[in-house]
Amino acid sequence: MDIPALSMAMATSQLQSSVSIAVLSNTIDLTQTIGDNLTDMIDAAAMERSVYPSIGGNIDIAV
Repeated sequence: MDIPALSMAMATSQLQSSVSIAVLSNTIDLTQTIGDNLTDMIDAAAMERSVYPSIGGNIDIAV
């Protein structure tokens, strides 16, 4: 049994797992931030519609 090679393989596997977890954590944080910003944009649009309810009610189409 090649102990040094096994040790290197285990260390590499642990490093890959750590990197994958770090990337996933960053992705979750980014997704949360995007969701929060999207919610804020929707709230802002709802506030504008409550102040100006006629906005977006009619569409002018010329053919």
